[in-house]
Amino acid sequence: MAHSHGEGTLLQRKDGRWQAQLQVDGKRKTIYGRTRAECAAKLDELKRQAASTGAIPDSGRRTLGDLLDAWLETKAPNVKPRTISDYRAICDSYIRPALGSAPLAKVTPDRIARLYARWQRAGKPKTALKCHRVLCQALALAVRWGWLAANPCDRVDTPRYQPVRKELWAPDELRAFVGATRGHWLHPFWLAAISTGARLGELLALTWERVDLGAGTLSIAQSAQVIDGDRVTTTPKTRAGARNVSLPAETVQVLQAWRAEQAQQRLQTGAAWQADDLVFSSRRGAPLSASTVGWALTRECARLGLPHMTPHGLRHLHASLLLAQGLPIPAVSQRLGHANSAITMAVYAHALSKDDSAATAAIGRALARGR
Repeated sequence: MAHSHGEGTLLQRKDGRWQAQLQVDGKRKTIYGRTRAECAAKLDELKRQAASTGAIPDSGRRTLGDLLDAWLETKAPNVKPRTISDYRAICDSYIRPALGSAPLAKVTPDRIARLYARWQRAGKPKTALKCHRVLCQALALAVRWGWLAANPCDRVDTPRYQPVRKELWAPDELRAFVGATRGHWLHPFWLAAISTGARLGELLALTWERVDLGAGTLSIAQSAQVIDGDRVTTTPKTRAGARNVSLPAETVQVLQAWRAEQAQQRLQTGAAWQADDLVFSSRRGAPLSASTVGWALTRECARLGLPHMTPHGLRHLHASLLLAQGLPIPAVSQRLGHANSAITMAVYAHALSKDDSAATAAIGRALARGR
């Protein structure tokens, strides 16, 4: 082995790799690197953490699976039930089968990068990105708890994922859909989605108590989702999610008619009615499910020869139409319930008008005044 003077126990092994050791209070930690610089960086990080905690990071016999369990347990009280359910699914379906049994100290950047590459080769770049986000957070927790000296995700490139922009209806296609579905029992729901830009879960949880047809407004304060087979109603993720949304006159009229029809259905159903005060229910009085809305929308699109559309796509359609008409981004952001305008810009930049003639005219006027 060749010794590198001035850097403590930094050594080069016969196999070409570099090795370093640090001892604190009788405990010794050995680390390795492919290059001298990489090994020195790891040693510096180990020294930094030992100085801040007074001990050498030690993962013991813990596996990555053990860490994921601990991370999920501590994360659960601070996020929405749907979020923790999604995190658990990512762990169980994509991370544990490949790395769950690996000792925590051996979850190296190359193993993580290979995991991402596997899903990227399989045509699932979004899955690779989800794995990265979970592993980054979980391994950062291991560093904070003194189980690891450094987060191996810091030395792995973030998987690239470019969402495919879904095709939206043109205004004439929108008018065709609205006109041709007036007789469908879900027409009120679809029209409300198009008119408000509300999320699917927000409309599924909407109650008549929060609808003021006289004023032409509705108040969004809850969201309904199915998590692990159970219907769960939660509050919005952010303060901006709780909002009042105004309704077009046509939507008000349709909801008035729907309320009367629903009241008649409730009388006929009697005690078997389960939807309570929900605005949108099944014809038998059960809370409306997302799958029912989605399947029916798919069938109607096929029947009418329109591009496929999802309930969430109706939200995108709403926002894109408003932006294309020149509505200010903050107003659209508020209507959608985004936490800030930057989110709206990131998601809907493609919908902004490409015609910059107004900007050109404004600059021309400013220059003219200076003459």
